[in-house]
Amino acid sequence: MSGNREYKSDVFSMLMEDKINALQLYNALNGSTYENPDEIEMKTLDSGFSLSVRNDAAFVLDSNLSIYEHQSSICPNMPVRCLIYFTNIIERMVNKRNLYGKSSVKIPTPKFAIFYNGAEEQPEQYDLKLSNLFANYIEEPELELTCRVYNINYGKNRRLLDACPVLREYMMFVDYVREYHAENDFEKLELAINRAIDRCIMEDVLKDFLIEHRSEVVKVTQLDYTFDRQIELEREESRAEGRAEGRAEGRAEGRAEGRAEGQRQEIFRSVLEGDYDAKRGAQKLNLSVEEFVKQMKENMKQIDN
Repeated sequence: MSGNREYKSDVFSMLMEDKINALQLYNALNGSTYENPDEIEMKTLDSGFSLSVRNDAAFVLDSNLSIYEHQSSICPNMPVRCLIYFTNIIERMVNKRNLYGKSSVKIPTPKFAIFYNGAEEQPEQYDLKLSNLFANYIEEPELELTCRVYNINYGKNRRLLDACPVLREYMMFVDYVREYHAENDFEKLELAINRAIDRCIMEDVLKDFLIEHRSEVVKVTQLDYTFDRQIELEREESRAEGRAEGRAEGRAEGRAEGRAEGQRQEIFRSVLEGDYDAKRGAQKLNLSVEEFVKQMKENMKQIDN
């Protein structure tokens, strides 16, 4: 594996880089029967475009722009994030077109899908709407965006997972990691990931992918799973202790913006080595936990280079 390969947000996005997998998921969602993966035109945003705007998967097929995101924690702000992804992708697609001319400039029809596999119980499917986030309620919003959320945990959306083997096998890998991690009282995460990979290879689950990308899968899964677990624990603590104390602590400890690069590296090292958790690290850099994770991954990429 090349040392300068981009670190994606998770295994899901790595899988969706493959047009064959993206086509399989598209057909499963839309009941279509496209067979040629070369018809797919990838539009996924990555760090080459913007360090702050990256999404899991986006591609055009049959004049439809599909924007797919994977979530292991509940995020009601996904419509805003998808709007940002969509506008950035469209801006790139039409930047050489005459938007002031008399001829209509056609753009692909957007379709937004979120695949949820977090620990909190959620419905099988539900919609998130941009208008639900508007400060002022409006009965007929002039701008709307709807994200369909699919719960892909065990026992949910079986028809979708049966129609999309790569998504089903991805969830098998996730469930094996959870199983082995729980066996060790949520310790020795790297060992749990490697055991899950070994089992998947033995059972022919994502076999070729895991053999080829094993090292990177261990890295991104370890990092993402650690942060997901921390977010869950923080939410439990917030419900028990109230949010006021956390906000006060964030204001007191979150003014890390503008620190020297050496201090920034030290914070990343401290979190990776377990000196303190992601929330505290994010507060020190005055970032959200999500943005902190992204910057840490970019830092890991630069170190590997």
